[in-house]
Amino acid sequence: MRWAPTVAAAVLLAGCGGASRERATTTATRATTTATTGGRRPAGAVAAPPRARFAPVRRGRIPAPLDRHDVYAAGRPGRLAPWVHADPARVYVPNSESGTVDVIDQRSARIVEHFAVGRLPQHVTPSWNMRRLWVTNDAGNSLTPIDPRTGRPGRAVPVADPYNLYFTADGRRAIVVAEATRALDFRDPRTMRLRHRLSVPGCAGVDHLDLTADGRRALVSCEYAGRLIVVDLRRERVRKRIALPPGSMPQDVKLAPDGRTFYVADMAANGVWLVDARRPRRIGFRATGRGAHGLYPSRDSRLLYVSNRAEGTISLISFRRRRVVGRWRLPAGTSPDMGGVSADGSVLWLSGRYGAEVYAISTRTGRLLHRVPVGRGPHGLCVWPQPGRYSIGHTGILR
Repeated sequence: MRWAPTVAAAVLLAGCGGASRERATTTATRATTTATTGGRRPAGAVAAPPRARFAPVRRGRIPAPLDRHDVYAAGRPGRLAPWVHADPARVYVPNSESGTVDVIDQRSARIVEHFAVGRLPQHVTPSWNMRRLWVTNDAGNSLTPIDPRTGRPGRAVPVADPYNLYFTADGRRAIVVAEATRALDFRDPRTMRLRHRLSVPGCAGVDHLDLTADGRRALVSCEYAGRLIVVDLRRERVRKRIALPPGSMPQDVKLAPDGRTFYVADMAANGVWLVDARRPRRIGFRATGRGAHGLYPSRDSRLLYVSNRAEGTISLISFRRRRVVGRWRLPAGTSPDMGGVSADGSVLWLSGRYGAEVYAISTRTGRLLHRVPVGRGPHGLCVWPQPGRYSIGHTGILR
C-alpha cells in the first residue's frame, strides 16, 4: 500500500503502507506473555538436523508434495536444502521510507550490511529456486537482486510497480503484484520479462496471495475493494470473486497445512477469515486483535502466528482446532507487521512498521528477545535461509 500522510490514517486506511514514527532507541526488552501453550513444548521450537536430503526440484512441473496431509512438511525445523545450507543466517529488512535494506545477523541481532535500493522497497522475496532474493522497489519500478551467500545486492532489473512478488508452483512464472495498476503481471522468473498482464480492476489494493495445495489456483486479497479473488494460474484468469462484509480490509493470505482452508488477515475486522480452499467461499471468522496483518505457520505446522499491528500483539491459532489458543503481548508502542520464522523455528522475526525497528520474538515463551533499530518504515522482511524445497514468494512461503 502507498504511504498515508499520518500514522492514524495509516492504521485505519493504508494497510501495508502506513507512515512511520520516530526510530525506537531501545535495543532489547521483554514482552508480557498473556497466554501460554499449556506447559507443552511450543510449536516450532523443536531441534532438528541442519540439512535435509532434498533432491532439487525441476522447473516446469509442480513438485509432488512430501506429505499429502501437510503442505509445509518440507519446512520442518533445520531441514535446509543443500543449495541454501551455506547461506548465512540473516534477516533482510526493506526500509520503505528510507529506500534501503538493513541486513541483520540472526545470532548477534546486529546490522552487518546496509545498502540503498530503489524507491519504496516493500518486500524481500526468495526466488522460486531459492538461489536469489528480490527486493520489490514499488515506486522505483525495479527489483534489486541479492546474493544470499554474500548478502550483497546486484544490478536492479526494471519492473513496473512491483508491490509484491510470488511464483507459480512449477517455477514457470513470476507473479508481480502491481497494486497501483491493479494487475497481476506474469513474468519470466529469470529475466522478469512480461509475458501476460492480468488486469483485476475490481481488486483495488491487490496485495497478497497464496496457492492451493495442488498449486493450480491462487487466493488473492483486495484490500481496498474488501473482497478476495480466485485466480486460475494455468489459464491466468480470474475464476471467482468472494465478497467480504462492508469495511473489510483483507491483508495476508496463508493456506492451512492440510490444504483445506485459507486464512486471510483483515486489519479492519481485527481478525482472520476462514475460506474453503476447495470450493472457495467464506466459512468462518476468528477475532485475533486490532490490525490483524501478517500470517506465519510454525515449523511443526501446529500454529499460525497472527501479527496484530495496531495493538502490539501476536495471536496463536491452532490449525487443528481452528481457533485462537494464545496471545503474546509486546511492549507499548510496538507495531508488529511482517516477517518470518527462523530456520530452527525458535524465533519469530517481525518488522516494527511504525517504530523503525525489528522484533525478534521467542516462539517458546512469547518474550521479546531483541528490538533492533533499522531504517524508516520497515516492511516485508525476509528471514533467510529457511527450510523447504522451493519458494512461492512473498517473504518466504516455502514448500
